Amino acid sequence: MNTSKLPEHKQTQAIQSWYEPALRTLNNLLDVRKANLRKINRDEANAAVTRDELIESLSQTHRISYNDAGQIISSLYRADKIIMFGRFIQLKDQGGES
Repeated sequence: MNTSKLPEHKQTQAIQSWYEPALRTLNNLLDVRKANLRKINRDEANAAVTRDELIESLSQTHRISYNDAGQIISSLYRADKIIMFGRFIQLKDQGGES
């Protein structure tokens, strides 16, 4: 997904086309975290994934570069689809910080 040679509106479209796969990947990672929290009787709303873990997972699962994965995550944050606090990421509707 080399977007550097595309016009700006096409770059935006290319990045936004990855929203759903990226959110699905994030949700899968969060499901594992929630299961781990459930095992130790902790609040599942505290489940979060580090930015690096999500970038690595996107890169391995969807065969995209680390740079592109970082751009997708930044775009998701700007689109208010995810919550980032420090290096941790949660889904917007998960119940973390407001």
